[in-house]
Amino acid sequence: MKSIRLEKDNHKIVHLIMDNPNASANVMDRDFTDSLSEAVEQLKQQDFTGIIIRSTKNTFFAGGDLKSLYSAQIEEAGPFFDSCELLKANLRWLETQGKPVVAAINGAALGGGWEIALSCHHRIVIDSQAVKLGLPEVTLGLLPGGGGCVRMPRLLGIQESLPYLLEGKQIRPQQALKAGLVHQVVVDGDELLNQAVIFIQKNSQQATLQPWDKPGYRMPGGDARNPKNAQLLMIAPAMLEKKTKGCLPAPEVIMATVVEGAQVDFETATRIESRHFVTLACGQVAKNMIGTFWFALNEVKAGASLPPAAQNQQTSPIQKVGILGAGMMGAAIAYACADKGVDVVLKDVTLEAAIKGKQYAETALQKRQQKGRINEAKALQILSRILPTESNTDLSDCELIIEAVFEDRELKGAVTREAESQLPQDAIFASNTSTLPITGLAQASQRPQQFIGLHFFSPADKMPLVEIICGEQTSDKTLAQAFAFVLQIGKTPIVVNDSRGFFTSRVFGCFTNEGIGMLNEGISPATLENAAALAGFPVGPLAVSDEVSLTLMSRIRQQTINDLQREGKPAPTHSADAVIDRMLELGRAGKAIGGGFYTYPEGGKKHLWTGLQGEFSAKNSVPVLDIKERLLFIMALETLRCYQEEVLRSVRDANIGSIFGIGFPPWTGGALQYINQFGLEKFVRRAQQLAESYGDRFTPPDILLNLAETRQILSDNS
Repeated sequence: MKSIRLEKDNHKIVHLIMDNPNASANVMDRDFTDSLSEAVEQLKQQDFTGIIIRSTKNTFFAGGDLKSLYSAQIEEAGPFFDSCELLKANLRWLETQGKPVVAAINGAALGGGWEIALSCHHRIVIDSQAVKLGLPEVTLGLLPGGGGCVRMPRLLGIQESLPYLLEGKQIRPQQALKAGLVHQVVVDGDELLNQAVIFIQKNSQQATLQPWDKPGYRMPGGDARNPKNAQLLMIAPAMLEKKTKGCLPAPEVIMATVVEGAQVDFETATRIESRHFVTLACGQVAKNMIGTFWFALNEVKAGASLPPAAQNQQTSPIQKVGILGAGMMGAAIAYACADKGVDVVLKDVTLEAAIKGKQYAETALQKRQQKGRINEAKALQILSRILPTESNTDLSDCELIIEAVFEDRELKGAVTREAESQLPQDAIFASNTSTLPITGLAQASQRPQQFIGLHFFSPADKMPLVEIICGEQTSDKTLAQAFAFVLQIGKTPIVVNDSRGFFTSRVFGCFTNEGIGMLNEGISPATLENAAALAGFPVGPLAVSDEVSLTLMSRIRQQTINDLQREGKPAPTHSADAVIDRMLELGRAGKAIGGGFYTYPEGGKKHLWTGLQGEFSAKNSVPVLDIKERLLFIMALETLRCYQEEVLRSVRDANIGSIFGIGFPPWTGGALQYINQFGLEKFVRRAQQLAESYGDRFTPPDILLNLAETRQILSDNS
């Protein structure tokens, strides 16, 4: 069956109907390209007054065929380029054949879908919050390859088009109307078709042309040689480099495509776009990002990480959650839940502390109001869902409790027992601990089968990941309900098994320790932080340690020592320990108290504390490549150990968790994909070199030495 069919109505208007027979959405795959070619050949033989492009799906068009893009190889670049050019030649025919062409946009039109709409003379869209328009290709390491880099600048101008192209900006119908991207907004499908017919009837008697095909056309704001644009384009590469650190090729290639294309005719510009598109699609970074941010992420959200017994459990939306501890973490979790329609009981030892915790939500909502993202009535509705309290009795009808108190086993046990005495029998108790094993914490519970870990990341209202930790007695029903709740509040869940530090905290601790330990080696703090940025980390190890707080890091270390001593095991040591202890002696515990490795001047930009030079003299010159790879390798190796020890259940959870939770560079596709794309043999050799130079912690784990098995595991991404 074809992806496109043609129907002619009583007005001699041809309806080009997109209806992918093999999927729930229309995608720009080979079938679509072939069907469009066939449709164009048919149209060339027909007499018609205009064309309406519409969809039978809930969305207008979903975008490119990511399976084909993911598998594209450089050896196939020639045929791939020809296929891109064929698609664009057909779209170009539609906009130049003279009769009016209308895009009747009934749902989301992203990527290739928006490029199809751009090739139409008139764009009408249904006014719905479910409709998004835009070009998100850059978020997957690609560029819009169906004419988006050519038509958007010609429609809006170079400067106005860049946010859509470089940032993947997506907008709603009313925003699109205001921006000049669509011509009409309608209320429903009937009006959509009626207005499309009306436009064609009004314009069918004269040649209908795109703005850029009309005589005397000038690009809005001028082309790349216009003084204002030239000034922007002089500094734009440096701005992009500052943002991407050279790790993400797509933004730079998009900029080049726009600038080069703005200086030539339309057809030449599309060929330039096709060449750049094929280069990116065949590159490793795009494959890393597509594999993780599309395929793995969708599988995780669909529950692929759950065992079959949990997948078959019935779950219900949580109506009311209790949060123990109204500090920064508890307050942010409360706001995240209330924002998604869940009633919250926010409990602390005093009512004053609980009320202060609610103020976190008030401040966040005020900022959203100031930016026009929410109205006052909606903000008040969200705030009304949060009940601050000092009484355990207010927890009596909560279906879920999230404990978010200090990282102290005895304290957590005490609040567990106090709260549990008030709860319904089927309520779930979750600990937000970042390091303490769930099985041990569950000993304080009368119903350990209903005890689980829900590890949020700070700031909890903004960070997208929640790490779900199963204790030894956690039931499948509890896991299934916890997983459903994480999705309910708009977060991405990964599921791991119990262990000290679980997955994320354990690997994150390796990153911060490696960075802090380098100060003890005499490596310049500025060099260290800059090397981390050049590797693609969003925040350097010193800056992120300030965010976490050295006090918390010290407390976690002490709790670990205490636990291991009780078990008769030696406590691990690291060269970072002495640095943390010294910083605490100096009263520099981190950002929360005004200073740590960085200084935070009021109203000014943070900067490295000048006293670091005196405390930890920079006397050791280490290659920047070594610093970058020490940070990358230490996290990748520890992630692999977590997989080997079955703390991690899947490769996809490892990759998603490392990027969304602990800041592993997105260009890699995740900690395990970094190993895969580095090349296993090459990675082993480099790890062994680092071990010889910097310590046994870089010694490859056993699983990595079985290269054939590891290659199969990592390439699976499952």
